[in-house]
Amino acid sequence: MNKQAFFLALITVTLWGSGFAAISAGLTGGFTAGHLMVYRYLIASFVFFLYAIYPKSNFTLPKKKDLLPIFFLGVVGITFYHFGVTFGQLTISAGTTSMIVGAGPIFTTLIAIIILKEKMSGFSWIGLGVGFIGVTLITLGSSGATFTFSSGLFLVFFATISTSFFFVYQKPLLAEYHPIALAAYFTWAGTIPMLFFVPGLWDTLRHATLEANLSAIYVGVFPAALCYATWAMALSLGNVSAISSMLYLEAPIAIFIAWIWLNELPSTLSMIGGFIAISSVAIVNFVGRRKQKTTSLD
Repeated sequence: MNKQAFFLALITVTLWGSGFAAISAGLTGGFTAGHLMVYRYLIASFVFFLYAIYPKSNFTLPKKKDLLPIFFLGVVGITFYHFGVTFGQLTISAGTTSMIVGAGPIFTTLIAIIILKEKMSGFSWIGLGVGFIGVTLITLGSSGATFTFSSGLFLVFFATISTSFFFVYQKPLLAEYHPIALAAYFTWAGTIPMLFFVPGLWDTLRHATLEANLSAIYVGVFPAALCYATWAMALSLGNVSAISSMLYLEAPIAIFIAWIWLNELPSTLSMIGGFIAISSVAIVNFVGRRKQKTTSLD
């Protein structure tokens, strides 16, 4: 992974990590799960609309042949993911949810190897395994995780698989479209099914606290709009498997921000898990890639 892709991915996972605390503030401040989901993506859609009409953006509409794939990927990667995670947590714990979502880089890598024929060194596989161990320790240190079968378990697993396919299958489209434009297409497509939750939104906005409203706006502008753009830019510059390993940083970043913002003190086990998760990114992106280059030279 080159430096530009690394820093774009780092910006993305940092802001995505901050989104958990913002979402928590929104939900405890008066938003329902459905209203918060549709509101932040209406905001994200508006942000991309402003970008599209900006004269210097040179924004173009997608080609007719790509309309269906773009719409499908937007629904799969945005609607399905956020619906699965949001409503899955109604019947399973946040700890179980984070453990399943934490396996995302592994699923993404497997799909990238099959679909995109990407190569992974042994050290990179070790790094992915270490990262999952780190996320598991974070989960166990934050709240108990159980795997009793429920509809919520299925929804979160479905959400994780959906976003993994989304990351991989957008890669070929990045060869034809600017990453920001592609992120805009996906966001608009993914927002359409969410309009189901619009009824009652205005009443929620009026009765929610100021912090909840500001948190929802923050999530819509940054973790939703900006992050999908920076993530697409990162994917356009490197291998999907290497970049997806950066997602292991999301959990420790989320814990740190929740500590600062919500005064949620992490446990010792969570901090150890965070350190391990951070180490895994170094293994995949530095040790693993260096070994892979050495092997190719031989």
